Amino acid sequence: MHKSPWRTLSSRIAYQNPWIRVREDQVLRPDGTPGLYGVVEIRPSVGVVALNEQDEIVLVGQWRYPHDHYSWEIPRGGSHHAEDDMLAVAKRELAEEAGVVAREWEHIGAVDCCNGVVNDVQTLYIARGLKLVETNPDPEEEIAVSWRPFSEAVEMSLDGRITEVSSIAAILMAARRLNKL
Repeated sequence: MHKSPWRTLSSRIAYQNPWIRVREDQVLRPDGTPGLYGVVEIRPSVGVVALNEQDEIVLVGQWRYPHDHYSWEIPRGGSHHAEDDMLAVAKRELAEEAGVVAREWEHIGAVDCCNGVVNDVQTLYIARGLKLVETNPDPEEEIAVSWRPFSEAVEMSLDGRITEVSSIAAILMAARRLNKL
């Protein structure tokens, strides 16, 4: 177990909205000099590799404002205030974004998202035994749904067509778990 070489002297909330909070900490750095450290705080999130019986994965596409480009990803999203059951969050996000519910769920791990500045940990799942339902995206989302062969999603993760890091991690973790990598 490692001990933090950082020392927090004080913290203040510099900005917040319904999705994020930006915290500014006065710190002593590992070398002992004073400094500032900004941390973006968001609620824990989830990502789902949903596979149908034809070995196809559901991907969702949407415009990502911060990067100003279109992005293909696995269904994923954040928990709401006071939600701590990440499997329930995953079930909600899969249904809302992709219009899919699943009978079988397998936890495959968790990843830190941009851990130099963001505190988000994304819990990842494989979902099987799928059934289609009506989508119900959030008002700020305009989402396209696409079913692709899982092998193509692995290639997309390796060749740059999928660039969102949690999606890449989840797809490759699922491929390893399913002995497809």
